[in-house]
Amino acid sequence: MENKNKFYITTTLPYVNAPLHIGHALEFVRADTIARYKNLLGYDVFFNTGTDEHGVKIYEKAKENNLSPEDFVNKSFETFKEQLKIFNLYPNVHYVRTTNEHHIKAAQEFWKIVEKNGYIYKKNYQAKYCIGCEDEKTESELVNGDCPDHPGIPLKLIDEENYFFKYSAFQDKLLNFYKENPNFVIPDFRFNEIKNFVSGGLQDFSISRLKEKMPWGIPVPGDDAQVMYVWFDALTNYISTLGWPEDVENFEAFWKNGNPTQYCGKDNNRFQSAMWQAMLMAADLPNSKQIVINGHITGDGGIRMSKTLGNVVDPRDVANKYGVDALRYFLLKEVSSFEDSPFTMDRFHDSYNSGLVNGLGNLTSRILTMSSNYGVSLVESDLETKYYTEAVKELEDFDIYQHINNVWSNVSNLNSKWDSISKLNNFISENEPFKKIKVDEEGAKKDVHYLLYHLLGIALAIEPMMPETSHKILELIKENKKPEAPLFPRID
Repeated sequence: MENKNKFYITTTLPYVNAPLHIGHALEFVRADTIARYKNLLGYDVFFNTGTDEHGVKIYEKAKENNLSPEDFVNKSFETFKEQLKIFNLYPNVHYVRTTNEHHIKAAQEFWKIVEKNGYIYKKNYQAKYCIGCEDEKTESELVNGDCPDHPGIPLKLIDEENYFFKYSAFQDKLLNFYKENPNFVIPDFRFNEIKNFVSGGLQDFSISRLKEKMPWGIPVPGDDAQVMYVWFDALTNYISTLGWPEDVENFEAFWKNGNPTQYCGKDNNRFQSAMWQAMLMAADLPNSKQIVINGHITGDGGIRMSKTLGNVVDPRDVANKYGVDALRYFLLKEVSSFEDSPFTMDRFHDSYNSGLVNGLGNLTSRILTMSSNYGVSLVESDLETKYYTEAVKELEDFDIYQHINNVWSNVSNLNSKWDSISKLNNFISENEPFKKIKVDEEGAKKDVHYLLYHLLGIALAIEPMMPETSHKILELIKENKKPEAPLFPRID
């Protein structure tokens, strides 16, 4: 294995019961940006995503389509990979499937270890279950008798004998872990949420279902009448994708020593920051390094976008019309790093025109037209400039929204040498090198060199976020030629 610093980052695994929506795009693009950034800094990056293919939702969707669960998930996975192409993800992304043979064996081995350690037992119970969340709901969590995240979807009543995980045994362990790792969950207010949740007491939860009622799941080791609860199965993907338990070297490199970082939406906070961490403790395995919590993208009326609610925006439609980098730009610049943010096509269109057509696209054309016309180019040492490490504090804190906005409006926070897009446009307006060239050729060329050098900085700064655009600008600078067509064509 290469002797390079390791970095491991994951998304959550979407269910394959419906197409990806703009909320999924946010999580994928955010994680991808961090993966690309770490790669630029020289890390050996393991970027994991994939599909959650067990559970009630999958089983029922397969029946709706008159397919076996196996045929349905196989078909859906291929569709998922095709959909992901629209986001232009990190080239070496790893895909895990919870129906993969290795994952099944890993999940069963994980179960055996936790059971051997005394954290699994069997009992009868009754509960209300939200199919949308794939999670049990207490009366205190319900709003007008409904799951608050999936209103109008009937809760499923469960009355059976299942296996339980001793979640209650980990209250103090988790609280001590949080105390010892004060930056474990980002942002702080989400960390406070999970600390308050755990402090309120943890209830043991069911980790299996009767196979006769829910036949689509991983068999419980030693009990063919039961299948694993979908979350207990799916969460183990974060280590099964690394080859655990067989591939000890890869697991130690990326899980033990690769600062494992998990991106998820706010509805996953409890699962990722508490449940999964307790499960790892129960199996005597190292905990995650960091959990990064995104807000939700909302639609009209501030309602969360959800496949279950049927109010989603297909990111493919957006990317096909405006381009992949335009989609990435909006998700990174116009959507808060951690709070809920609205998405409408009108808002997207306005942002596209102001930030890309009239902003970066126009600036690039103006500078490169002057540099090519006046014979101004950068020296070889300029072109060899690497992604500058002084500019990355926001990315290290996963505040991508702040970082890209600094590039557009206040790059001085990143590196005092670099100017913003607006400042460069103002520089052109104030100094008018296109007029100065007639009376002060040397001065005009100096101005254009200044502009060209800082355009290079902008191209480098956006490389993890808008890789296609960054590459186009860098190539144009190297060739010292103006764009033959607008980087971002005006769309009415």
